[in-house]
Amino acid sequence: MIHGAVSLFKEKGFHRTTTREIAKASGFSIGTLYEYIRTKEDVLYLVCDSIYDEVSERLSSIELGQGTLESLKLGIKHYFKLIDDMQDEVLVMYQEAKALSEEALPYVLKKELEMVSMFERLINRCVKNGELDIGKEHQHLLAHNIFVQGQMWGFRRWALKRIYSIEDYITLQIDLLFTGIQGYETNRGGVT
Repeated sequence: MIHGAVSLFKEKGFHRTTTREIAKASGFSIGTLYEYIRTKEDVLYLVCDSIYDEVSERLSSIELGQGTLESLKLGIKHYFKLIDDMQDEVLVMYQEAKALSEEALPYVLKKELEMVSMFERLINRCVKNGELDIGKEHQHLLAHNIFVQGQMWGFRRWALKRIYSIEDYITLQIDLLFTGIQGYETNRGGVT
């Protein structure tokens, strides 16, 4: 159902897509569809949940307890690959989040922050293990930076894929990220 709805939202937009069209694209009758959802907003919830569940599953497959830079790099790689695999879902989620009601939007934003916190925990384990030497504020900001760098592949793929493969993008982003961290640790936070 999610893939059918995402294709329609991408093609027609959230508001112009009907639940009847979602049912047809999903191979359901309208009655069967309503056994799973009540509104089109529910479909966006399902898209959000599927992205969150995939991020959670891929990051939990890594031995996070190690607290090594390699485990952090692997987490970044898994996340960026996920964005590549689910780029249509991610793009639709962000394009159509504005269509959510005031009551519904906080749910989606909360899920996003939970995904960022997965990276924050990964970074914190590296700090506790002595692999990184950055404070709490920097850990929090670094987690957001990783999250946004991953999303950039989905949002800017039209330009980036002309120059980079997903593997090249991952390698270069990780290199830039860790070069920046090493520079910060060397300068001990002083902005020059």
